[in-house]
Amino acid sequence: MPTTMLWALPPVAVLALVFLYPLALVVQESLAPGAYAEVFSSAAFREALGTTVWLAVGATVGCLVLGFVLALVIAFVPFPGGKAVSKFIDVFLSFPSFLITLALLFLYGTVGMANGVWTDLTGAESGSGPFQFLTTPWGVLLAEITYFTPFVMRPLLAAFSQMETAQLEVASSLGAKPLRIVRRVILPEALPALAAGGSLVLVMCLNEFGIVLFTGAKGVTTLPMLVYGKAILESDYAAACVVAVVNVAISVGLYGLYRVVSKRVGA
Repeated sequence: MPTTMLWALPPVAVLALVFLYPLALVVQESLAPGAYAEVFSSAAFREALGTTVWLAVGATVGCLVLGFVLALVIAFVPFPGGKAVSKFIDVFLSFPSFLITLALLFLYGTVGMANGVWTDLTGAESGSGPFQFLTTPWGVLLAEITYFTPFVMRPLLAAFSQMETAQLEVASSLGAKPLRIVRRVILPEALPALAAGGSLVLVMCLNEFGIVLFTGAKGVTTLPMLVYGKAILESDYAAACVVAVVNVAISVGLYGLYRVVSKRVGA
């Protein structure tokens, strides 16, 4: 046996033990008689699938729009602290998702700062302020956009840093307005980075669990939340494994798409 294969055996064995074996057990459990038919025919699964998809797509669109605008400002609009903000984006990527959600709860929660200011000004009862959206699907969407936007900004900033400023100078000297320069010069250069960042955000949003849990949006059930409910709350492990397999299949398919896009971009 070649020496390279001998060196490869330990990591492959560890991977098989800690990842492939548990995954195989999940797939095996999902093959219980009638499990797939029961889950696929349930309204809870269809609702969770629809909620997961629309939240993921909505958050991805929001991140693309907001990330593109913010990356434009940081890359092309000189302002004090611009480099520090760019560096902070890298640090932000390491933050756990529940931390951002917790910050939003302090701001817009039922007893958060915004509602506190409202009750102080109006004398209304505590907890009766107008900001009650955080426990709704729109609150989850806001939290996901807030957390995942830097994942779009990072590849955009990298792409903008490689752009030839001469293109912008020529377009400006020919009388092109800023919006026209963005649409005709910058946007075509940014499309590959937008595609790569958007694909990554879409995959992560499909699997997001902490944000939905920490917002306390009880009426929002995504596929990861459904797995949690079936396994932990109902002890229906076969159904939980079916939902998990579906979630993994969707995620792997989208991750394959992300890898293809990233390879073309060179990210």
